[in-house]
Order: sequence, then C-alpha cells, then structure tokens
Amino acid sequence: MRLSRFLLPVLKETPAEAQIVSHRLMLRAGMIRQEAAGIYAWLPLGFRVLKKIEQIVREEMDRAGGVEMLMPTLQLADLWRESGRYDAYGPEMLRLKDRHERELLYGPTNEEMITEIFRAYVKSYKSLPLNLYHMQWKFRDEQRPRFGVMRGREFLMKDAYSFDVDEAAAKRTYQRMFVAYLRIYSRMGLRAIPMRAETGPIGGDLSHELIVLAETGESVVFCDKRVLDLPIPDADVDYQGDLTPIIDQWTSVYAATEDVHDAARYEAEVAEGDRTETRGIEVGQLFFFGDKYSAPMKATITGPDGVDRPAQMGSYGVGVSRLLGAIIEASHDEAGIVWPEAVAPFGVGIINLRQGDAECDAACETAYAALAKAGRDPLYDDTDERGGGKFAKMDLIGLPWQLIIGPKGLKDGVVELKHRGSGERETLPLGEALTKLGPGRP
Repeated sequence: MRLSRFLLPVLKETPAEAQIVSHRLMLRAGMIRQEAAGIYAWLPLGFRVLKKIEQIVREEMDRAGGVEMLMPTLQLADLWRESGRYDAYGPEMLRLKDRHERELLYGPTNEEMITEIFRAYVKSYKSLPLNLYHMQWKFRDEQRPRFGVMRGREFLMKDAYSFDVDEAAAKRTYQRMFVAYLRIYSRMGLRAIPMRAETGPIGGDLSHELIVLAETGESVVFCDKRVLDLPIPDADVDYQGDLTPIIDQWTSVYAATEDVHDAARYEAEVAEGDRTETRGIEVGQLFFFGDKYSAPMKATITGPDGVDRPAQMGSYGVGVSRLLGAIIEASHDEAGIVWPEAVAPFGVGIINLRQGDAECDAACETAYAALAKAGRDPLYDDTDERGGGKFAKMDLIGLPWQLIIGPKGLKDGVVELKHRGSGERETLPLGEALTKLGPGRP
C-alpha cells in the first residue's frame, strides 16, 4: 500500500477526551473516529488490525472444533421471553419496534437465538458435540461508555455456543475452549490469564474470564504471579485427547476476579512474595450453564438410552474489537504503538527520505515490489513530507519494521533497517535488508 493512496489521518495533539493510552494512540494513529458516545468508525489502519485479530480467532476456533456461521444483529423479543431474560436484562439492552409493531432488540449476546436454531435442526445425541460460533457486532447501551474501544457501546465479539449430550461431555468442550483461548491470546502477543469469575446475566455456575494485567483495566484481580510463567499449549495440541492436565495446571494456581476472590484461600495458598493484586482488562470469558436456556426453550435431544433431555450448553466470548485496546495497553512506548507482528496492520514501513530523487524512488520501488511479492505487506511512505515527520508517523503507527532509504545511504550502497520493538538499527545493502525481511519472517 502506498501512503499517498491511503487514508491515515494522524493527529499531532492528544484529543482531550482520551483518558487511557490505547484510546489516545488509536485516535492519534488514525485508527478510529468517534461517531457517537461509545460508537466508532473503523478507519483503514484500525480495520486492518481488526481483521488480523479476527483471523487468529477464527483459526484457533476452527482448530478446536468450532463451526462458523452468522446470526443477525436484530432479535425477536419473544425469544428472550422464552428464556426469561427479556425483562431481567436491564437498560443496557437496546429495545425497538419495527413498522408492524413487532418488538425487537439489538442483540447484546445470542444464547436465545442459537438455542432456537439448534432446536429446529438437531434431535439426536448422534449429532453432538456441536460448537457453533460467529463474529458479529453487538450493542450494549453502557451508561458511561469510556476508554475508547475498551468500553464502547458497539463492539465486535466472537461468541461460540456449545451443545452436548451430558454434563461430562459439556465440560470436555469447556476444556477445549479453555485451551483454545490460551492459544488465541498468546498468538497476539498477550498473556491472558484465566481467572475464576462471576457468570452475570449469562448464567450458570462455572466461568473463567481471560484477563490481561494492566493498571488501566476495569477489573480488580488477585493472582499468584507464578501463573505468568505457565506454558502455552502448542499448536499441535490434541483437542480430542485428555486436556485435564493442562486445565489442572492453570487452575491450580490462584487467579480470581474481585467478585469471587477468596481472601482466606488466597493467603493460605499464595506465598506473600507471589501475591499480585492489580487491575486487568477482560478480553474474553468462558461459561458453562447446562440447561439454563435449553430447558425453558425446549431444545431437547434424544440420548443413547432413548430418553429426551435438554442439551447441555456453554458459551464462549472473545472481545475482538476490545483486543486492539488491550494489545496497545500492553505494547507501546513514548513514541507510539508497538504492534506484535501477528496483528500489525502492515509488516514493513518503507520510508523514502527524498521523494522525487530518481535513485531513492527507484530503490524504494524495488523494495516495495520485492516485499509485496514476499507477502510482507509493506506500507510505502511515498509522500513529500520531511524525514522527521515520516519517522514520527511510522513510530506512532507501530509497524514492526522500518526500511529507511535515503540519498546519503544509497551513495554508500546501503539502507537502514529499524526494528520498532527494540529500537535497534542496522545499516546494510538493500539486497541483504530485503532478504532479512523476506518470507521466512513470521
């Protein structure tokens, strides 16, 4: 992508309404634009990161046995009345009527709708287990939306819903999602800790929130710091095998949100030097709630014994759009964002220090073509802005690598390669720089 053809409205000044680092940097880097309180337009740079995150979630969900679909954003109120949640949910739900006076709602979550779909088609245990997921925009009318995409009213979420024949099978599905979530966040460069949590309006009695430790988080959390060193399961983990050892390893180390914190157990189990009380950002949550929805909505299946019974269900959410904020909170410096390579909007930023100079232009075009062919997704700053402004912009938007090409270096037969995360700079011939940035890189 050539910067001269790309919409990147960076800001030099920090907007007054931005209270936390991720909100400030997303606005300054031209990733989002507020259209109403808690509602944002995703500008091209932000949208590219959003799609990268979405793809990682999709790959890991598919690997763990999920089946993708898509449900509508508007739902019939009558479905929610079947489950008993319509009147109980509260003012966060946006309720409306169509021209025929049918009562609708803008879905904050999809337990009722997926249960209605399931009961229409699945009748036997032979079709189970089944884990259906989608990635869809949700709306919750937060009273005080703040912190940019971290606590907005409209947000993109991956929500999955599992159906099993009995509780034992349902808990095996829960374990698969637990492991998949560890992998999802790790691939994005995050350390997300599964913490025991309240189930809230979703219901059930088993839940874990995935928390990224950060002082700007909305949740108070308590954990044993040793949880930060636990190993992430490999890509070849056997999801059909026994995952209990992995689950036991992660759940045996104390980690809980404030709502379910057990002070006595915490003090008894965690050495004083390992106790960590801080704040965290919730980036996902797992729920097992049995027949909370299947029983009242009559989503029954015939078991191997010939007896009809409500399906055992769970749901599993990932805050896809919220993750951009969480990643920036965890990975930034005084100059701007520092994207992990897996989610960076572009792999390499090419900086032409003298646009219009024949030799500089030719070298940049060579680099641009080679990196694009190698799949490194370059962003070529071909504008006539001064070098200092180009450097500041590239640091702000946080691309993992910067390839700096100027007349002085070319005269000596070299270019400069900068790694954004470490700040390390290397001077080397253009061919060597392109080899170093080639398709072998992550």
